Amino acid sequence: PASCARARLTAFLDGPAEQYATGRDRPGSEGSSRLSPHLRFGEISPFRVWQETRENFPGQAPADVGIFKSELGWREFCWQLLYENPSLATRNYRPEFDRFEWQPPSDAELTAWQQGRTGYPLVDAGMRQLWQTGWMHNRVRMAAASFLVKNLLADWRVGEAWFWDTLVDADAASNPANWQWVAGSGADASPYFRIFNPVTQSKKFDAGGRYLRKFVPEIAGMDDQTIHEPWKAPGQAAGYPSPVVGLPESRERALASYQKLKNG
Repeated sequence: PASCARARLTAFLDGPAEQYATGRDRPGSEGSSRLSPHLRFGEISPFRVWQETRENFPGQAPADVGIFKSELGWREFCWQLLYENPSLATRNYRPEFDRFEWQPPSDAELTAWQQGRTGYPLVDAGMRQLWQTGWMHNRVRMAAASFLVKNLLADWRVGEAWFWDTLVDADAASNPANWQWVAGSGADASPYFRIFNPVTQSKKFDAGGRYLRKFVPEIAGMDDQTIHEPWKAPGQAAGYPSPVVGLPESRERALASYQKLKNG
C-alpha cells in the first residue's frame, strides 16, 4: 500500500541514499531503495520520489543522491522508449540485431538458469532470490541476464519473458528495455564486448559471500575465497552443480557472434 511505499522512501532517504553509489551494488546489504515494486503498482509516483528527494537534500545534493535521481530518469526514459516503440518487448530496437544468430539454449541449460543451478554462485543466488521472493538485486539482474544472453547466447526475449512472469516489479517498459540494454540491441545499449563475469562480479560486490550463502546453502560452508568458485573444491559442495558452460569459451563464442554482426 501507499503507506508502505512512503515509509520505504523515508527510510531510504534517511539512510542508504547518501551511500547509494556503492551501496546499490552490494546485494548482501540494503543499499538500494527497494521502491521498484511500489512504483510498478502505482503505490507511489516517480514524481513524488523525485520531489521528496529534492526536499530531503536541498541545495547541492550529494553525488550519490544525484545517481539515485538519474536512475529515476532511466526509468522514465524506458517508458518513453515504449511509447515510441510499442513492440519493445518483442522486436529489437536496433534492427540490425534481427540478423544476430542467437543459439537457443538446450532445455537443460535454460532450466539450470531458471532454477539457479548454473554452477555460478552469483547467477544462481539471484535466480533463487527471484523465485523465492519475486525480486532480485539489480547488480545481480545484470549478471544473470548477461549470462543468459551472452554466455548461453539465448535470445534476450527468452529472459524477458521469464522475468515478466516472475518479477514482482516487472513493468512493460523497464523489463524489455533493460534486457535489450544487456543484449546490445536496445537504445543506449551496453557495448557488445561487455560481458559480465559472474565470478569477478561476486568477488567484487559480495566479497564475504553473505549474499551467496543466503541463497545457495549448498556452498555456505566454504571459505570466502572458494565460495565464488566452488568447482575448485568439488568435495565441499555436495549437491551443487558443475558449471553448465565455461566462462572463457562462452565469452569468446559471444564475442565472435557479435563481431560477425558488426562486420555485416
